[in-house]
Amino acid sequence: MHPVPLAVMDYVGPALGALVFVAVMSLVAEPTRRTLNAIILAGASGVYLSGGFGLWELTYPIIGAAIGFRALRSYRWIGVGWLIHAGWDIAHHLWGNPIWPFMPSSAFGCMVFDSMIAPWFLAGAPSFLKRPHAAMPLPVREPTTTPTLSRLP
Repeated sequence: MHPVPLAVMDYVGPALGALVFVAVMSLVAEPTRRTLNAIILAGASGVYLSGGFGLWELTYPIIGAAIGFRALRSYRWIGVGWLIHAGWDIAHHLWGNPIWPFMPSSAFGCMVFDSMIAPWFLAGAPSFLKRPHAAMPLPVREPTTTPTLSRLP
């Protein structure tokens, strides 16, 4: 398969999606954010299992599982995993099948998306947005002690 011609939206759409992804993930509390993203990364390693490379398609899920396991404890591994996935996206855009058969440029779009979120993970996935709180926390009051009568002998 040969790469398809790309339109402006093939760049802009995934870039906007990456910005929204980072914004939404900024709202997820730690350590859930890291764990959730490690699971998403590991799951993404299987999207190309019928991508046109035959048995070679099995190599990336094996590598992706190992990286996903490491990513459970490290944002850097999540970032590395997305960069490796971006490389796999380019291979599929140039020589393999797209992720979505109805969208020939989907592998390219995935590469743009993955390449934009990877640096955020490599930087430690800092929060850009504050999590909304349901209610204002009540002030903590020190317990009061009431004087008690001591026992008389």
